[in-house]
Amino acid sequence: MVPPLDYVYATAEARMGLAIDLARTNVAKRTGGPFGAAIFDTETHRLLAPGLNLVVSSQSSVAHAEMVAIMTAQRTLGRFDLASLPPRRFELFTSCEPCAMCFGAIPWSGIHRVVCAASERDARQIGFDEGSKPADWQAELEKRGIEVVRDLCRQEAAAVLESYHQGGGMIYNAALQA
Repeated sequence: MVPPLDYVYATAEARMGLAIDLARTNVAKRTGGPFGAAIFDTETHRLLAPGLNLVVSSQSSVAHAEMVAIMTAQRTLGRFDLASLPPRRFELFTSCEPCAMCFGAIPWSGIHRVVCAASERDARQIGFDEGSKPADWQAELEKRGIEVVRDLCRQEAAAVLESYHQGGGMIYNAALQA
């Protein structure tokens, strides 16, 4: 369950905890893949938009947790560019580093900061194909003024991925690895 939008997530660990809890709940309820994301206001630390991976349940390859969070945030604020609301700034917390698609969407979204838990390697280890992105993707985002933090609560997020894999969760893009 997602807490009310006025709840304050005072620490980065608490904000990441929500993203990981969304992924864990998705796995436990078998409602989607082992990924969760959330967008917060960087000043108030209030939740703007949660995001669950809904690829299988929605039959949509673009329904990644980050994409769902971005679309929800933009719809909530009535703007396609979250950077168009100065002085407000927004950060994306994601239970796993972005895949190629989500990496591409981040600069367009207006997000100012991305915080990741599990690594791309962790996702690939259980069979997900994360697509091709620049080798130094972090530097590419930072060139655009988007701060990137990696490996926050990585072990906890990687455990959710492994739990999904051990429970027989569908690796829905495995054909891409052939």
